[in-house]
Amino acid sequence: MSRSLSSRTGAMMILLAALVGFVVALYAYFVPLTGVTGSLGALIVIFACVALAILALMLMAVKGRGARNALRVLIFIGLVGTGVAGLLLHQWWLGVAMAVGLIGLILDMIRSTHASRPAHS
Repeated sequence: MSRSLSSRTGAMMILLAALVGFVVALYAYFVPLTGVTGSLGALIVIFACVALAILALMLMAVKGRGARNALRVLIFIGLVGTGVAGLLLHQWWLGVAMAVGLIGLILDMIRSTHASRPAHS
């Protein structure tokens, strides 16, 4: 795997989790008999998933260490908050998607530290 692709794997997982969460939240918001049809909570989760997708795209593009760390903190807060909101809305697949996003965030942190460290000679 190339160096740029391996360092972006975690951010791509976060983006995928945000998109799956967006679809699940849209389903819950619009389909009758989900228990949260038309609720404010489901609408907030829709916007939170859009924000997570934008943050994941920004994480892929940013090069600076400080900016990457700031984005990681924002993504972590967004993933945990959206996951808890999804579980409170009884949308279990949304919780699963956010857990996958957390795994992607961990992968992004691990892979970027390995890629940025110079080899010892």
